[in-house]
Formats: sequence, structure tokens, C-alpha cells
Amino acid sequence: MSESAHDPLPTVWNPDDRIGDMLKGLRGLVVGVANESSIAFGCAAKLRAFGAEVALTYADERTRDFVAPLAAQIGASLLLPLNVEQPGELDAVFARLRQDWGRLDFVVHSIAFAPKDDLHGRVIDCSADGFTRAMRISVYSFLELSRAAEQLMTQGGTLLTMSYYGADKVVNNYNIMGLAKASLEASVRYLAAELGGKNIRVYAVSPGPLKTRAASGIAHFDELVEAAVNRSPGRRLVDIAEIGRVVAFLVGGGASGMTGDTIYVDAGLHNMA
Repeated sequence: MSESAHDPLPTVWNPDDRIGDMLKGLRGLVVGVANESSIAFGCAAKLRAFGAEVALTYADERTRDFVAPLAAQIGASLLLPLNVEQPGELDAVFARLRQDWGRLDFVVHSIAFAPKDDLHGRVIDCSADGFTRAMRISVYSFLELSRAAEQLMTQGGTLLTMSYYGADKVVNNYNIMGLAKASLEASVRYLAAELGGKNIRVYAVSPGPLKTRAASGIAHFDELVEAAVNRSPGRRLVDIAEIGRVVAFLVGGGASGMTGDTIYVDAGLHNMA
């Protein structure tokens, strides 16, 4: 099946949506699907389209109502609860993966959070509790997932997380999340160095702004989107299918000579002054 440069995701999953077997035989966990607009769903859909098996998680029962139909649509093998702030839930996810699969080939981490008051305020005014919670959910959870995945990646694997340009440059209204994403990208480099000997590759993927549920919490987000469209070389935003295809490439053998990198998928926006 051929695809356009930025095709929409299918409304109904069917065999015709399979676009190859590049990832056939690989099994992985995708964390962070909230609805059909989630970057994590774009990744899961494309990983499935290229032949991989995927397990999805949901943060709570309300989110499950949105995620379960998407899991069924793409034929996800497992749908499991995971709130990284709840003790024991991550261990339960990996116990199930060990029981059902026995190994793991990739993890996609696509979760981030900061309390609204701290996100909308100046970085210098961020509360200690808000800072700690933003780092706990947005950064430390990636370390936790990676540590658990390491035990199942007996034949090597790939760990991926989602960053943003605000990790490297000051972006108006991104505020405390800029600090969190900078820490996340540093984590990618350190994990790549520590896990390289086990043939585990680690990446941050840095999309341009997208209209996701998580992004809606950023103040004046519409202005950020408008600026991205006006400044990017292609005068457009990227979509979640494009991000998913890049993730599929990184998981596959074509990226075997890369690790520790931040990969921008933002229509060239990060190159513009």
C-alpha cells in the first residue's frame, strides 16, 4: 500500500492498512495513547502497519474508554493499565509482558505532565511540588520504563521518548516543560551510553507542535501553532502518521548505526532562526 507524504490514519483498521513486514517479529510497548490524536497512537498504528506486535497502556478508566477502541482498531495484542504515579502498576505491566511475550524489542514513551499553575507560571516561580511532579512523570518514568525493559531486551532493542524544541531553546509559554524535556534528552544520551553494550539503542523524537490533548494545556498554544506554520520551510505542521513512520524506522534495522540522538520531525522548523 502506498502512502502520501502525510496521510491520515485509517478510521477502521483492516488488512489493507498493512504496508509491509519491515518490523515483523518485533514486539513492543507504547505508553501514552490518550485518544486518536495522540502522538503515541500515530506511533502504535505505524508500528503495527509495518508488522510489529504492540501492547498499549491507559492511564485510568476514563482514558480506557478512548483507548480500547483504538487498540481494537489496530489489533494491539495487549491493553494494560499504567499510571506511573501508582505504585506497582509498572511492575504489573512488565510482569504481563514477560508472561505473554517473554521478551521485548521496543518501548515508546510518550507521556508528560506539569501542574497547570506551574506550567502557566514563570520557571523561577515554579513550586517544589510542581517541579518534582513534572520531572517524575515526564522524565523519571522514562528511566523506570527503560530499567524494566532492559531485563526483557535480551537480544537488544530500542527505547524511544518524545521531546520538543523547547528543550534546546526558549519557547514562549513552554516554561517548566522546557526544563523537563531538556532533562529527558540528557537521559537519552546517558542511557544510550549505558545500554549500548547490550545492543539497546535510545532516541528522543522531537516533533513540531501538534494539536494533542497534552498540548492543549500550554497557554496560547494556538499562537505557537500559527508561528510554526508560518516559520517552517513547508509552511505546515507535521502529523502523527509522519512521526509514527520515523519511529518505525528507528525501531527497525535501518537505524542500527544510530543511538543517543534527538531526531527532529517538525517540517524543518528547528532549523529556522
